[in-house]
Amino acid sequence: MVIVSLIPIPYRIAALTAEKNALFEYPLERLAGVIRDVGFRCTACAKCCTRTFNGHVFLLGRDVTAVRAIDSHALEPAPDPEFCDQNGTFYVSGYALRVREDPEGSCWFLENGRCRIYDRRFAICRIYPYMLHREPDAQGKVDWRQISGFDKHGEYGAAIPGDECIALARETLEYEHAFLDHQIGFLECTQEWFTRHRLRHVQKIYDEHMRQYRKGASITVMVYTGGHFEKCQLCPGSVPP
Repeated sequence: MVIVSLIPIPYRIAALTAEKNALFEYPLERLAGVIRDVGFRCTACAKCCTRTFNGHVFLLGRDVTAVRAIDSHALEPAPDPEFCDQNGTFYVSGYALRVREDPEGSCWFLENGRCRIYDRRFAICRIYPYMLHREPDAQGKVDWRQISGFDKHGEYGAAIPGDECIALARETLEYEHAFLDHQIGFLECTQEWFTRHRLRHVQKIYDEHMRQYRKGASITVMVYTGGHFEKCQLCPGSVPP
């Protein structure tokens, strides 16, 4: 059962805003130094292109536009909607890349172990495995996390040119800023929508509709993208419109 955060939306917005302010203060050169020291090089193992290894690939608004220009069937609402109103409608912060129904949950664009749109791949795919956000470790200490899946894919210790390290660091920072802006926008849009339509999040209805969804029932999901919500009818295994 998914437990949705019960922290009020204004507090969540404040926390994300504080995270963004901290990100502004993080030196570009420090992240570039981490990238240089790690020396990650892709070996085309395609592990990061599967759900079993990497959860889901969240798409920013500009990436959603790019996907629709290539193949709109490659989009699906991101998993684990954040809210469900008293009418049983779910709300999620954006779209993710659709995965295939194979054992690994391969990316829609993965074919014979290779990306079909590599030259047009999306922001998160270009910067992976680099990231820059704070999260708690196993002991609960909150600190910056800069590498995803360290030592589980690719190779390390390669010599990365200084200008490439700076470029990767800059794009990583830009992505993290855009991601936080997107999440803040989603919460603000949800707050305004709930207020205007006299809605509220109801955990009991969330849990019940999720149980029915897993049994094959359809659900209505409002997906945040481009500063507004798009309505999507979703069934397990269906291709969103």
